[in-house]
Parts: sequence; C-alpha cells; structure tokens
Amino acid sequence: MIAGFILCASLTAVDGDTVRCDGQNMRLLGEGVPFVSGIDTPEIGSHAKCTKERKLALIAKGRLKELLAEKGLRVMFSGEVDRTPSHRPLINIYRTNGEEIGKKLLTEGFARSWSPKLRNDWCD
Repeated sequence: MIAGFILCASLTAVDGDTVRCDGQNMRLLGEGVPFVSGIDTPEIGSHAKCTKERKLALIAKGRLKELLAEKGLRVMFSGEVDRTPSHRPLINIYRTNGEEIGKKLLTEGFARSWSPKLRNDWCD
C-alpha cells in the first residue's frame, strides 16, 4: 500500500485510538512506527477488563471526538494496515497547527505508549 493523504467526508471517533473515515475503521499511530511503537487507549464496552477501563475509554473517546470536530484536519496513511482481522489502516491525523492528534492524547494522559511487548493495564 502507498502512504499518503486520505480524504474523509465523515470522520468520527470509534474509541480513543480508532476513527471511522467514511465507514472504514482506522487506527491512530500517534506518530509511532507501524508494528514498533504507537499509542494505546483503554478498551471500550465488553472489551474492557474492568469498570475503570470502561470509564476511561469513554473519556478518551470523548476527547478524541472533540479533537475530530476541528476544521482543517489532515489524515495521513502510513502505508501499513494493522494485524487484526479487519486490517485497519494505520494513520496519523494532524491539526492545523501541525500537532498530531494521537500524540496530543498521549501528552494529555488519555492514551499511553504502545509497543508489541507492552500491554497496558488500565485497571490498576
């Protein structure tokens, strides 16, 4: 697949690190390197391991939703898809000031760093 700019007529939050662009789910990288580094947010609904994680997931999704409401966002495809059965494109979303949205979630505490060997525990 070729990396590049993606145009989305509709861009919505699925959870804290997944967006839907015109009906297709896409995973935020937070300027990470595909399969090496990225961001992680709490799991939503039945995927959560505890009530605390479920609540944190709703908060993270809400913040992502606020950020996605901004005008002038640029969605950039990394050229890679994740290894889940749905093969979500791995993307970065940039604000007009150049700040990447996933990285913003990380600095604000709504997300944590992700790596293949790191599993975040949101229930502690």
